[in-house]
Amino acid sequence: MDDLQKHIQESMADPGFQKAWKETEPTYELIRQIIALRLRKGLTQRELARRIGTTQSVIARIESGGQNMSIRTLKKIANELDADVKIELLPY
Repeated sequence: MDDLQKHIQESMADPGFQKAWKETEPTYELIRQIIALRLRKGLTQRELARRIGTTQSVIARIESGGQNMSIRTLKKIANELDADVKIELLPY
């Protein structure tokens, strides 16, 4: 286990951290998948942006978590990366 994973595991003992993690982790998992798929296809941020009709800076902000994306943008990215968008319902 690397240091980051160990830190996360230890931090899960804090209910506040655990709540924040559960709220934000799905977003960051989506971002990680977008980045991995883009790299697997050998695309730069600039090339992906060109293909979906936006700018490289928008893709950079999406990939850093600094910008929320619309469902329309998510669909464009998924189509360009040959990916499916799947929604998993979480139990409440």
